[in-house]
Amino acid sequence: MVDVAQIKEHAEVIGSDGVHVGTVDHVDNGEIKLTKKDPAAGGLHHFIPVDFVRSVDGNTVHLDRAAEEVMREWSTS
Repeated sequence: MVDVAQIKEHAEVIGSDGVHVGTVDHVDNGEIKLTKKDPAAGGLHHFIPVDFVRSVDGNTVHLDRAAEEVMREWSTS
């Protein structure tokens, strides 16, 4: 399990395939809230479980699944 304290506001979130998923707004209640201003967000906040995080490297959050899969599974509430 990754230390969620390492996940910083405005960090880039990328899938295991290296494709951009979003930008961190903040972490709360076991979920990463992505900013709605990110081009990938379509004007909505999206939430992904912190369980998807494989590692955090500086200002980049690496997920354990491909971006397309993450986008199928994320929620907007």
